[in-house]
Amino acid sequence: MTTRFARLPHYVMALCLALLACACATAQDAGTLRIGYQKYGTLTILKALGSLDKALGEQGIAIKWVEFPAGPQLLEGLNVGSIDFGTVGEAPPIFAQAAGAPLVYVGNEPPAPESEAILVPHDSPIRSVADLRGKKVALNKGSNVHYLLVKHLEKAGVAYRDVQVAYLTPADARAAFERGSVDAWVIWDPFQAAAEQQLGARVLADGRGLANNYQFFLASRDYFQRHPQVIETLLKEIRRGDLWARDNQQASVELLQPVLGLERPVVELAARRLAYGVEPVTREVLRHQQQIADAFHALKLIPRKLDVQQASPPGLR
Repeated sequence: MTTRFARLPHYVMALCLALLACACATAQDAGTLRIGYQKYGTLTILKALGSLDKALGEQGIAIKWVEFPAGPQLLEGLNVGSIDFGTVGEAPPIFAQAAGAPLVYVGNEPPAPESEAILVPHDSPIRSVADLRGKKVALNKGSNVHYLLVKHLEKAGVAYRDVQVAYLTPADARAAFERGSVDAWVIWDPFQAAAEQQLGARVLADGRGLANNYQFFLASRDYFQRHPQVIETLLKEIRRGDLWARDNQQASVELLQPVLGLERPVVELAARRLAYGVEPVTREVLRHQQQIADAFHALKLIPRKLDVQQASPPGLR
């Protein structure tokens, strides 16, 4: 290097670079919110509408949207600091908290128990959950449907160890399901609706009566503590977008269809099973999360017993 900066003593150069990096980090921290989302649901609708970008833009904050294939991967992003905020189902926060992720529950949508299910091929001889004993079942490890399978097996009197669980991402699980290399697939919408409409998959059991299937909005604890006003704006705009989607389902389907790349009937079916109306998280909702954590710990799916309340926001109702 031939610049005057390059001729500085090494320790001075290192100090300058450190200060420059700190300044850049501070600028990014103050001006950019990194949101993790999956290609479905309220955040996808808000991204398409542009309403959240506009609301936060008025506060001088730009949004960086980061797409993830499923909840566990999204919360791993939050754990390593690549995102500040995101939305997932019930089980991912349990696994993430067990792994030490500094997360905070800030809101949730109402239960949507029909938006997740155990699927089997339309001509499968499997007629009950008890018939899954000895069979191969695909699911995304640590996702909301993980708990769904646990509860249905428990109800049917089938030990978790008596089922061959294949941990596959939704894309890989669908391919395995189509090939017939797995006997059942535990999955959520819109993948569930697509399998029903496109493959003729049959719902063996869904979440009704056993799993609420909450959708949660979470923030990193550091971001939550430093930017409470941004979190407040986020929840306000998410709720507004959620209620817009509820009252304008056909318009929301039109927004989602090109994003999802799915036929309209598939998106319509998934949209009908969504729950709408984001609220701040409550103690009652986190008690349900504690039940999931305890069930996973009993099965040794997580290494230690968790206190879910440690991930609650201040002033919890």
